[in-house]
Amino acid sequence: MPDLCYATPWELAVATILSAQCTDARVNQVTPALFARYPTPSTMAAADPRELESLIRPTGFFRTKSRHLIECARRMIRDYGGIVPDQMEALLRLPGIGRKTANVILGNAFGQPAVIVDTHVRRVSRRLGLSRSDDPNRIERDLAGLFARSEWTQRSQQLLLHGRHVCVARRPRCVECGLVSYCPWYQTHSALATKG
Repeated sequence: MPDLCYATPWELAVATILSAQCTDARVNQVTPALFARYPTPSTMAAADPRELESLIRPTGFFRTKSRHLIECARRMIRDYGGIVPDQMEALLRLPGIGRKTANVILGNAFGQPAVIVDTHVRRVSRRLGLSRSDDPNRIERDLAGLFARSEWTQRSQQLLLHGRHVCVARRPRCVECGLVSYCPWYQTHSALATKG
């Protein structure tokens, strides 16, 4: 994801796992000390769960995230020689890594075309009529069909940032939006607003 700070595929995997239900800014506050203490899957695999929980507590759901990080590191060592895999199927076998996280890793750490669907992409895709589904997997397929494969990562990140900064959940900033003339959601809601 564009706002997470990382230097290696391992650091991106960890940061993305921590970003669940947490802002990137908060994750970026936590990761410098975390990466200094656990710079590799080997060091994370041997982590004391309480110490790890204490370091990641500000990201929320710290017990679950701690378990995922330790088990992810252990399986990465056991199954992939301590290297972050660069294939979707392999990534999905790791605890704490679902399709969104796997696509973030593939698209950003490995430069592979990847459609990243988070809550922002989901909202913007529906509002712009790019997908009618609420299901992230279906939205991923819909967006993959709309954009050239070489643009998947860039386009999904643009949608993510647009949703994070302009097309926000509660009070979308339609006046600032360059896509408003193409937006079915705006057409419906602006008409209702003028009737009210």
